[in-house]
Amino acid sequence: MEKLPPANAAETGGGIQGLQMAPGISGRKITWLNKNGILGLVQSIIWSQKEAKEPFYILDLSLLINLLNHWARHLPMIQPYYAVKCNPNTAFLGAMAALGSSFDCASRAEIESILALGVSSDRIIFANPCKAESHIKYAASVGVNLATFDSIAEVKKIKRCHPTCSLLIRIKAVEDTTSRSPLSSKYGALPNEIVPLLQAAQAAKLDVVGVSFHIGSGGSDAGIYRIAIAAVKAVFDATVRLGMPRMKVLNIGGGFTAGPHFDGAVVAVKEAISEHFYKEEGLVIMAEPGRFFAEKCFTLAANIIGKRVRGDRREYWITDGIYGSMNCIVNDHAVVTCTPLATTSNPKNLTCQNADLYKSTVFGPTCDAFDTISTTYWLPDLEVDDWLLFPNMGAYTSATGSNFNGFATSTISTHLAYSNRL
Repeated sequence: MEKLPPANAAETGGGIQGLQMAPGISGRKITWLNKNGILGLVQSIIWSQKEAKEPFYILDLSLLINLLNHWARHLPMIQPYYAVKCNPNTAFLGAMAALGSSFDCASRAEIESILALGVSSDRIIFANPCKAESHIKYAASVGVNLATFDSIAEVKKIKRCHPTCSLLIRIKAVEDTTSRSPLSSKYGALPNEIVPLLQAAQAAKLDVVGVSFHIGSGGSDAGIYRIAIAAVKAVFDATVRLGMPRMKVLNIGGGFTAGPHFDGAVVAVKEAISEHFYKEEGLVIMAEPGRFFAEKCFTLAANIIGKRVRGDRREYWITDGIYGSMNCIVNDHAVVTCTPLATTSNPKNLTCQNADLYKSTVFGPTCDAFDTISTTYWLPDLEVDDWLLFPNMGAYTSATGSNFNGFATSTISTHLAYSNRL
């Protein structure tokens, strides 16, 4: 493996050097991005593919390091439990583990994938409020001893299958209609359900150690955290009135997005914790971020395999689409942008600077007309065998893609890179 420069930020302890032996990364090439940045690496990968011209991802590990450092600087009292569902890429998970993250798992398979990286079971929360009994039994067998619940039926299952498991009661603290992917219609105990659920757990002699909530994936209203944390404090107080042991865990869930939304969330979370939990000694605070870490670290490259001109409009077909990585447009309400790479038609002006632009439609590769990525792009006049480069493609992309029509999202390769980008 080539020698790599140290990371810009130091909080992670050794930066990129500490990742070279991480599970999922060890033995793989990590390319240091030079002054040409990601474009130079993309070109070299395209040339190495020769006739295949398959789509591929680039995972920039320095961006991940910077995001983890950013979290540690602004929320040092909150341990992140990365939500594996967001992007279960093995190299990404290995890097997260090596850099100190814990993990939010929702199934036996996700728990197995994290344990396979050498992560200890006490760094895993089984955060699916409704679990199959076989999955609960597996969690018990491997020592995953923290899980969530929000129903009487879940209390009964856990009592039967994992009676020594510590529990967090998942509450519906707020309406999450402002988030990109609301969750409250499916999960979270309503206010009038909380005391009966606590009493059921108490009767079953299960240890309820804390409360969790989730404002919805990609939440945009930081003020929701204030409301939710106040609701959690009310649950803490309710356990005391019921004669239960004092709770000690506050799980503020996910919904974080890197950028201005995160800055607002940091202020809201800190102020709410300070207001409501300043007297709580030994409080353990966790969160379940997914897209905050994954979204910006992945870039997708897709080859143009077809073209049609209809008047002033250009129509292109590419090697990934709505049934693959681009499912985030439908399922995650993502806004997907792209950069043209004229590797074949104009390699001397790779990104088509100052070229005329045409209103363009971009289709995915399947035979379904629904497989339409955008009808509103403005792109230069590209040709078959040119490429489109899509940034910020790490959240709910490959994780939720399919193999429809024989185009297998699961086989898209990932190349590892390191840059000095912030």
